[in-house]
Amino acid sequence: MNDTTMTPAQTTQAQTQALISMDSIKKVFFTDEVETHALAGVHFSIFPGEYVSISGPSGCGKSTLLSILGLLDSPTEGKYQLNGTAVEDIGANERARIRNREIGFIFQAFNLIGDLSVFENVELPLTYRDGMTKAERRERVLESLERVGMAHRLKHYPAQLSGGQQQRVAVARALVGKPSILLADEPTGNLDSQTGIEIMKLFDRLHAEGNTIILVTHERDIAEFAHRVISIRDGKIAADERMRDRAATPVG
Repeated sequence: MNDTTMTPAQTTQAQTQALISMDSIKKVFFTDEVETHALAGVHFSIFPGEYVSISGPSGCGKSTLLSILGLLDSPTEGKYQLNGTAVEDIGANERARIRNREIGFIFQAFNLIGDLSVFENVELPLTYRDGMTKAERRERVLESLERVGMAHRLKHYPAQLSGGQQQRVAVARALVGKPSILLADEPTGNLDSQTGIEIMKLFDRLHAEGNTIILVTHERDIAEFAHRVISIRDGKIAADERMRDRAATPVG
């Protein structure tokens, strides 16, 4: 297919280096001489500005894939490039540095620290950055809280917030380091349905502002907020679906 028959988004991707490239990723767990193949040859690319969900039932391998994407684990086999850097075999210190700069994590359980204020929770990732002044950190924190509508609660503590407000603070913490990717793990799992929809609308807005988002979920209706859904079954990609035209592409 030449550029004249590509959509604008496809043409841009063809000219842009993939932000994430996974090639033949396998993960095998060994327990008491038993091999469990959690991932069996996963391969895909994600480009800057995409909004992708990784969906599938419990036990399908998506949690293992999430851990590898977030540099919390390494594949048994295969190659993983993040923003042009091969990361599958790098050491723990370098992995931590790349995580801090490249990935903003958003978790189902919010993972806020109870005895830190909203401001301090959002500031925390920046305290591991060399060379940032206190004034620079404060500016970043206030900007992030403004983006999620929580600047008016910066002196509050997590216990003083609703679940939806806590998740907004967690999103602000993920944004504060200006990462390449927002990686959200079941971000609506601890929220009621209406609050969950509000958080997904926030993700829509963040994506419209140019953020690359990877959303991991077992809920199909939540997955379909993304523009692309990668479905995982038995450790393999079962389909890669572009949601705008609803055309699913089965993977053999």
